[in-house]
Amino acid sequence: TLARLPRLTEFRSAGAEGILVQPIAIEDLLGRAQNPLDRDAMRNFISGRRVLVTGAGGSIGSELVRQIGSFNPTRLTLLDHSEYALYVIDREIAETFPTLQRDAVLADVRDRHRIASIVDQHRPDLVFHAAALKHVPLVEDNVSEGLLTNVTGTVNVADACRDSNVAAMVHISTDKAVKPSSVMG
Repeated sequence: TLARLPRLTEFRSAGAEGILVQPIAIEDLLGRAQNPLDRDAMRNFISGRRVLVTGAGGSIGSELVRQIGSFNPTRLTLLDHSEYALYVIDREIAETFPTLQRDAVLADVRDRHRIASIVDQHRPDLVFHAAALKHVPLVEDNVSEGLLTNVTGTVNVADACRDSNVAAMVHISTDKAVKPSSVMG
């Protein structure tokens, strides 16, 4: 069990009997005020639209897929380069949302022509781009792979969206882009 003690300044004023050990909430680890998701706005944004999610089998992409599925898109296209990860999230979505029309597409965002072809074929209204290498030590040891996926892959997806007149592309990034401290920034 993990818990937190009060700040040192609180020890002086509280006395021994006034010190409370409190459980750690996930918000305590965020380091900033939490931004709550406006579920109604998201439903209005997604409902009735064709949506494509890159990196759909990853930790961030699969959570996006779960949430997007609950907002009633017309069709949901799951794209990932990992066969197994794509298979797992596709099966989960099939069970959770059995009437949702969906496609599981095995592809790598690094392949410009394949991505352009997929966007052209599936004609998404919205693209959520979550495909990226996110594990800092691995990317620091494999910089060129990180650049190919995170930079070139993002450019490929953005260009395909522009060329196919996708209404909106949402690039899912992490805090590493806000305060770069390594090659990830």
